[in-house]
Amino acid sequence: MTKTRNIITAAGIAASLLTGGVVGAVVLGPLTASAATASPTPAATTSPGTGSSTAPSGTFKSNEDPTHEQGESAAREAQENAGQMPTVP
Repeated sequence: MTKTRNIITAAGIAASLLTGGVVGAVVLGPLTASAATASPTPAATTSPGTGSSTAPSGTFKSNEDPTHEQGESAAREAQENAGQMPTVP
């Protein structure tokens, strides 16, 4: 290849890379900006002094499987029986 042909090829490659970068930024730029500014989902909150927490959504359903119950503490079982989301191990 001649020197002129090498320069033209390098310029064409550089131009296509630059064009691809610009197109990618235009297409993906709004997507990444909206993902970064989304509001976080609120977590469960604990009431001071009561130790109870509020579930984010739905209703709590206790796991009454015998193998699960075997490893539970009495405090956790009492919370499950009261229909509360357990806050103790």
